[in-house]
Amino acid sequence: MALTFAATPLGNPGDASPRLKAAIENASIIAAEDSRRFHRLCSDIETTFTARVLSFFEGNEESRTRELLDELQNGTSVLVVSDAGMPTISDPGFRLMRDAIALGIEVGVIPGPSAVVMAVALSGLPTDRFTFEGFLPRASGARISTFEKLRHEERTMVFFEAPHRLGDCLGDVIKVFGATRGGAICREMTKHYEETIRGDLGNLSSWADTHEVLGEITLVIEGASKDSAAMSAKEMVARVFEYEGAGMDRKGAIASVAQEFGIAKRLVYAAVVDANKMST
Repeated sequence: MALTFAATPLGNPGDASPRLKAAIENASIIAAEDSRRFHRLCSDIETTFTARVLSFFEGNEESRTRELLDELQNGTSVLVVSDAGMPTISDPGFRLMRDAIALGIEVGVIPGPSAVVMAVALSGLPTDRFTFEGFLPRASGARISTFEKLRHEERTMVFFEAPHRLGDCLGDVIKVFGATRGGAICREMTKHYEETIRGDLGNLSSWADTHEVLGEITLVIEGASKDSAAMSAKEMVARVFEYEGAGMDRKGAIASVAQEFGIAKRLVYAAVVDANKMST
């Protein structure tokens, strides 16, 4: 295979597959997210290599992709690895995979450890359908906006989050989803201090606020109940009419309901318009 993307252990070197070891030993160029961590991985899994190791991280992904494509077109075999898990999944590699395919370069993947799938399994939440949302925005306003878009998502949701932002993140998600939605915090998976905290979002928030949160964090959140969007729309319209019945004008009623539900006024307005159309 000319271009190979290989999953690496999340933490436990025992999870390295024989195919990963063979790929490391046989590659001509290895593009590693962090060359120092790659050397440590090779030491931990007792694998040697003769390949030229190139750094391949977010800051140099665009220029390095062009360089690697040139090497591939000249017949060089390239192996791509990230620090942990699968390259391209919230890690560098997507552009290289996309552009290599466009150029007709043979590509392949060596499967292996996945923080997303492992966290879903550990969470105890429904696994038949789930969605991976990647890293959450750093700013609170942007996080809340992201959660707003997912308010009625019925699938189990998986997020990556930095440990020092976990408490703020859970505070923001509670503002949108409420405190009773189920969830799980999966920390340091496959490592010595692996830990999974399960409960409703209120309990998870209390845990995050009372513990020193360290290590890699994967957050899993239960999906919304079926037809929650339709139910919420009916509730919003009913509240608007309730405010109007108490003497408030429609504009003020819509603004009050938007604040009460923690959503944009345009969404409440749209629900009222739809309700009026259905009643005529």
